[in-house]
Amino acid sequence: MAVSAGVASSSMRLASRPSATAVPHPARACGCRNVLAPLRVAQMPARTADAAEQKRAAAEVMDGEGAANAGPDYSIVQRNLALELVRVTEAAALASGRWFGKGDKNAADQAAVDMMRKVLNSVAMDGVVVIGEGEKDEAPMLYCGERIGDGSMFPKVDIAVDPLDGTSLTAAGRNGAISVIAVAERGALFDPGPCMYMEKLAVGPQVDPESVSLDYSVRHNIKWVARALDKPVSDVTVLMLDRPRHADLIRQCREAGARIRLISDGDVAGAIEVAKAGGPVDMMLGIGGTPEGVIAACALKCMGGHIQGRLWPRDDKERAAALERGYDLNKILLMDDLCKGDDVFFAATGVSDGDLLRGVRYHSGGASTNSIVMRCKSGTVRFVETYHKWTKPSVTNISLDEDSDEAGGRSSGGKSGGGKGGGGHGHHYGGAPHGRGAGQRPPW
Repeated sequence: MAVSAGVASSSMRLASRPSATAVPHPARACGCRNVLAPLRVAQMPARTADAAEQKRAAAEVMDGEGAANAGPDYSIVQRNLALELVRVTEAAALASGRWFGKGDKNAADQAAVDMMRKVLNSVAMDGVVVIGEGEKDEAPMLYCGERIGDGSMFPKVDIAVDPLDGTSLTAAGRNGAISVIAVAERGALFDPGPCMYMEKLAVGPQVDPESVSLDYSVRHNIKWVARALDKPVSDVTVLMLDRPRHADLIRQCREAGARIRLISDGDVAGAIEVAKAGGPVDMMLGIGGTPEGVIAACALKCMGGHIQGRLWPRDDKERAAALERGYDLNKILLMDDLCKGDDVFFAATGVSDGDLLRGVRYHSGGASTNSIVMRCKSGTVRFVETYHKWTKPSVTNISLDEDSDEAGGRSSGGKSGGGKGGGGHGHHYGGAPHGRGAGQRPPW
């Protein structure tokens, strides 16, 4: 009797609720068609159908602010372009990393540019370089305005690239160099025009962007960052480039009581550090490159941080050129001015060791890279560890047969197996006999 009463009670509850057809199926709400869904619901036992109805109702309720707290929606797998772009930065890092500490920053930068462009042209997209290596007459590849991609009609995107952010760091064998790329929908990225420098202020997601401003005093900004992070001012760390032009800014930070961290180059990685949980810095200030500011804005938008900038002409000629093209030099450029919308992708790979990413490691017959991959729309931030094997066909592989002794690090002996002056081992790369890593034992 108890079982019969329970079944009857369940039937009454089901009968008193709206019909399953009155509640839109989540797949239909997403624009997908699942013609078998009603049939499956009809075939479910009463208790299972009741649970399915509750799940559908909950999905309908989550259409508002609750959706933001529900986590990623994996019911429809969308293309994450950043996962393809990380191969671009990996390739550039592998190529430029071979020039680490060799004193030739132009060769390191050229290696990164060549490899980045090669891999970018294999990505299915219709891209236009907005932030690149310079004007067409200055840069033969990845110049501003260059069309890039495999020629696909979709997606149409703007591209911001810095094949090697930290050319001097790489040449000198110092930490902090990365290869970076950002992509957004067509027309979304700010074009710096003739203004190659800008004032910058970057904070993490915990700080209300309206509480800080380039128009406010340094003391005010530091105080509000400290309040947002719930720490004393003496524990706030401000990051800036080590440049003579920042002498007064450094003085104001010290008078406010904050800690200062100076870097020689690489403020894109520095801006990302501001927004990273548990990062070593709390705020970034100072004058740096406008292209790097736009790229940093893409990364910070994905991470929930904030950046603002104001164009800073270096001389009267640059100021006149900017005014002629209609730029407002007094306007503070906020996040959406630098990078519009949320269809933004970002990827970076470490070239040399830094707080954000580890640099390239070359092994016998291969290498390993450490990258960060972000997508704004889903809010995902991934750290990617990749192992590359020279014996496998890949766009990121280095052709040992075409490398020079200087670039590849091979010995200058004779033929394999010995020869005149050969030392008995012939050409080697990291100890592996010539032949793309033959006989080596990979580290993984």
